[in-house]
Order: sequence, then structure tokens, then C-alpha cells
Amino acid sequence: MNTAADLKFHPLTPARWDDFERLFGPRGACAGCWCMFWKLTRKEFEAGQGDANRLAQKAIVAAGGTPGLLAYVDGIPAGWIAAAPRSEYPGLARSRVLAPLDDLPVWSAPCFFVDKKYRRQGLTVALLKAAVEYVKSKGGKVVEGYPVEPKTGKAPPVFIYTGTASAFRQAGFVEAGRRSETRPIMRYIIET
Repeated sequence: MNTAADLKFHPLTPARWDDFERLFGPRGACAGCWCMFWKLTRKEFEAGQGDANRLAQKAIVAAGGTPGLLAYVDGIPAGWIAAAPRSEYPGLARSRVLAPLDDLPVWSAPCFFVDKKYRRQGLTVALLKAAVEYVKSKGGKVVEGYPVEPKTGKAPPVFIYTGTASAFRQAGFVEAGRRSETRPIMRYIIET
């Protein structure tokens, strides 16, 4: 990130919902996702792509849920990281590749979205570090992510919504398991 930029992170609350919509744009970040992919069954997600997913996420926030953090660069919403207890993402448990490694109560950071003009500037790493601090403030001890490690070294942004392994490593995460050549499970253990 440009060191001259004013970078701030805030949990998504009803007061910041308009910023979330501004960042995600009319298409809901990626194909009407609105960061609901891991929270729903595949059938529910596909049926809700677009406005129904937006309304589902809005209902979570309106009910007091905090599904993640917004990043602001010079006051402009520039990035997003989903961060919540893994139990809030049943889609992870249904995944053969991303199923739980053990019984530890982990917080998951399964999704990112960075506005095009802020990509490739280190914002994903900054979001990960902010998520670790947020989880720590909530009493969490382990943060887990499910990045992509492309075979060719590069992948189109649409395929790396879960982040890249290199970004997780830069943020201090270590590989805790791998059931697929391109999908490590990364963890950050919070020191007490």
C-alpha cells in the first residue's frame, strides 16, 4: 500500500452498509455474490445471486452480525475481508478440500474483494493483518484462510476471491494442511 495513503479498517455495521454496497457495486462484487457463497448451500446461493444475496447479507448486518471488515483508503471504501467464526460458513464444512482440520474453534477469513484501482498494492495483506487484530479483540485464538496457490504463479482476480497463499504468508500465516495441490489451509495462531 502507498505509505502516504490514510488506511483504516472498520467492521461492517448498519452505519457502513452504504459503503459496502458502494465497494461491491451493482453486481455484488463477483456474479452477485455479496459474500454469501460460503454461508449458503450451492442451490440457495445460485437462486439468490444478485439482489437476494445482497438482502440476505444486509439482514445479517441489520440483526447485529459483523461478517467482516471494510478497508478505507483516504476515506474511500477500497477493500473487504470476510471474517467470522467458521461455524458461520457451513459451505466450508461441506467442502472436501476445506473441511475442518481439527476441533479447534477457528475464525475464518474465506473471502476478499479489493476495488480494481487498489489491487496489487498490498491491501489484501493489510486486510489479513486487520482481521487478525479484529479476531484477537473478540477473543479468538486462531484465524484460518483458504487461499489459492496457482500452479502458474498468476490467476485472474475472479479466481482468487479467497486470497493468494503468498499474501497469507506475508501476513504471518502458516500452512496448516493441504488436501489439494492449489488450495492450502493457512492459519495464524494469536499469541496470548
